[in-house]
Amino acid sequence: MAVRHRLIKVSPQAVWAVLADGSRYAEWVVGTSASEPVRGQWPQLDSAIGYEVRVGPLRLSNETVVRHCVEGSELELEAKAGALGTARIFIKLRPWGPYCLVIADEHPLQGVGGALHNVGVEALIQLRHRAMLARLARLCEAEAEAEAERPPSLHGRRRAAAHGTGGHA
Repeated sequence: MAVRHRLIKVSPQAVWAVLADGSRYAEWVVGTSASEPVRGQWPQLDSAIGYEVRVGPLRLSNETVVRHCVEGSELELEAKAGALGTARIFIKLRPWGPYCLVIADEHPLQGVGGALHNVGVEALIQLRHRAMLARLARLCEAEAEAEAERPPSLHGRRRAAAHGTGGHA
């Protein structure tokens, strides 16, 4: 299993806010170019995100399904990659002082990916996770920095707008 971790210098709640927004999946997942929720209310059990992978001129549509979710701390996904099969991706958030320790664990489940799984594939998954966690950290930390720079009167309005509560804090 390819397990990788990263300390992200924001709260677990700030990281969860990004993970729980299905429309932002392509912003932090390496290899995806577009994403959108296609079924259910992400990240509830059995909800799904459709995403596109571009390889040169080819565009492949795939889907990721939530298989387990503990709001605010655990997200377990099944990524479906067509002929390549499926993979299990488990993301755990742990408070680490004022920050968040993110642990990502991935392994192939079915299909060609599972049949050809070896040390070389593990190394590629490790590289992918390093890049994915770096993207997630940059995204979360940049948002926290932007939030800190906003005048205090706008903090509650932005959060309310993001959660569809009409701007009343």
